[in-house]
Parts: sequence; C-alpha cells; structure tokens
Amino acid sequence: MEWYFCLILTANIFIMRFITLSLLLISAVLLSFRSSRQHDATDSLVDSLQYSREKHFKNLRQLTFGADNAEAYWSFDSKMVSFQSNNKKWGLGCDQIFYMSVEDSDLSDGKKPALISNGLGRTTCSFFLPGNKTILYASTYLGGNECPIEPERKPGGKYLWPVYATYDIFVADLKGKTIRQLTNTPGYDAEATVSPKKDKIVFTSTRHGDLDLYVMDIDGKNVKQITNELGYDGGAFFSPDGKKIVFRASRFTTEEQKKEYLDYLKQGLVAPTAMEIFVCNVDGSDLKQVTRLGKANWAPFYHPAGKKIIFSSNHKGTRGFEFNLFMINEDGTGLEQITYDRVFDSFPMFSPDGKKIIFSSNRNNGGTRDTNLFVAEWVD
Repeated sequence: MEWYFCLILTANIFIMRFITLSLLLISAVLLSFRSSRQHDATDSLVDSLQYSREKHFKNLRQLTFGADNAEAYWSFDSKMVSFQSNNKKWGLGCDQIFYMSVEDSDLSDGKKPALISNGLGRTTCSFFLPGNKTILYASTYLGGNECPIEPERKPGGKYLWPVYATYDIFVADLKGKTIRQLTNTPGYDAEATVSPKKDKIVFTSTRHGDLDLYVMDIDGKNVKQITNELGYDGGAFFSPDGKKIVFRASRFTTEEQKKEYLDYLKQGLVAPTAMEIFVCNVDGSDLKQVTRLGKANWAPFYHPAGKKIIFSSNHKGTRGFEFNLFMINEDGTGLEQITYDRVFDSFPMFSPDGKKIIFSSNRNNGGTRDTNLFVAEWVD
C-alpha cells in the first residue's frame, strides 16, 4: 500500500501547486486589469491642461479663462486670432467678436481683449481678411440691437441651433469700425471663411430656402452657389492650396428625417446631432463624403499638408456632449484620435505657417460649463 499513499501524496502536491499558480495568475490578471482601468479613468494628465495620449501637442497653453470662447481663427501671419465670446464680465449679453495676439495676450488676470464687433445684436464666425488689418464676421444687429432669443431647451427635447434670418456678413477694422457689408439678401448669411489664396470667401446661406454653401470674391461680388442637396451644409474651410473645400453636412435617408429638418428650418432652427464631413472642389464639383461615423462630426479643417482633415466628433462618446478631436485621411481612411478630454474639444484650426493649432475645450474649467481657447505647438 506504500506505493498507493505515495501516489496520493504526489497528486495532492501537484493539485496544490496548480491551485497556487492559478491563484497567482488570477491575481496578476486582476491587478493588471485594475491598473489598466485606473489608467483609462485618469489618462494620466501630463499637467492640468494636457492628457498623456495627446502626442501631437507640445507646450499647450490656455488663452481665455471663463465663459464661452469659441471659433478662434488665425490671422494670415500666424500671430493673432479672432474669436467670439459671451463673457458677462466683459459686459456682454451674448456672443461678440474679439481679437488678440496669441503670444503677447494674457487674459488670466481678467483683461478684456480688443472688441471688433459693434456690441449690438449677436455675432458669430469671424475671420481675418488678407493684410491682417480687417476681420469679417456675421451679425444680427440690423435686425435689432438686442440679443436675439435663443431656442428653449425642452426636457428630453433635441439640442437645437438657432439659424437667425437677420445674420449678415460685415467687415470691420481692428479698432471695431464697420467698413462694409458683404451680404444683404433675406435670410441667414454666416459661417464665412477666407481662402489661403486670399481671393475667395465661402459661407452658408438660406437665400434659396436651404442651408447651402456659396462662394464669393473677397469683396463680396460674384456669388455662386456650390452645394444644392437638401440638408445643412456649413462650417466650411478651404484646403491649404485653396482648391478644395471641407465642410459638415446633414443628409437624410427617410422622408421623416427630411420633414423634421424642413420643419425646424422654417422655425429658424437646426438639429446638429447627425452630421458627416464632406469635401468638394471650390466650384462644388467632385463632392465626396469623408466620414461615415454616425452621430455629430463637424468643425473640420485641413492639415497643413492638405491630405488629412482634423475635426470634432462624439461618435465614440456614450453621452452626446463628449466631443474629441480626430484626424482622418481625405479618402476616409486612417482615423486617429487627437484629444482625450471627457467633455468637449472642438473648433480646431492650424496656423497658416503650420506650426501651431488652436481649439476650444471644456478642460481645466473647474467643473463649470466654461469653454476656453487653447493653443499648442503641433507635432506630426
């Protein structure tokens, strides 16, 4: 029987070793999983502004501090930006247009930058003109001096953007003096940007009943419609060589979706919750859809090399307001995530010299809803 007990003893030792190794392995896996989850949860902030995976940013700086600051766009010499803000500390009831030097301005102490718009009505979408001494922007002030009424957000209702019919496009100098009016047709005229070739302006208008893209000369003449498919075409920018245009657009697959869009548009509203990125030639030819990600993909801008597009999207978020910056090849391949903030990153624009990027973000806002401007050196 001695051999029998030896066999049992050997078997027991084997079983105990197997159990011990299994427990050690399970513990290691759980520890690794917990560590991974902790890393994902914090994404190990490099500092209070930048996340560790944001490898394309270097020397990220915050430019504004408080309220809603957005749509910051560079001057042609890559030294200044124009932007819109509703900062109540600056005496504002709604968005007005400002500009500042990126390197020399410090608004952390509550300083107010230079006001470009006339302080009346509501403004949006500013952009420097060639020469860096004038800025175009859209304003509702001809329709009234007061801030127009914003759409009411009903509990459980869709998020809606107002499309004010009183928006027209104006040009002002750096002292805030209005020089000329570029559009004067009935309906919404806004979202204007300027070609790097300094010869054309692209903008969105409802002058023919839908939100379409139009191109005009730098002086406002020779207006030509370049999109005509039903849906919101907007937020357009030129490619670095000035030959193409990238923009956001809503398109519909059902009659119900079309009806909802048209019903909202009649009320001066649009639901920007389902949009994709498109590109076309300056004359509207060779229209192509770039993204097919679902949800809201918008605020596109060409990479300085002209082959990729950076844009804002919530397609990976579990909540509708989780927007991050992504970059994609012009042909729709090679999607790459650029930012990792938990709430909102949008309105990216590369400086004309290709060295820097500016964008708007909810990061570092102390848990408030403030959206501020951030600038960084770009690393390819």
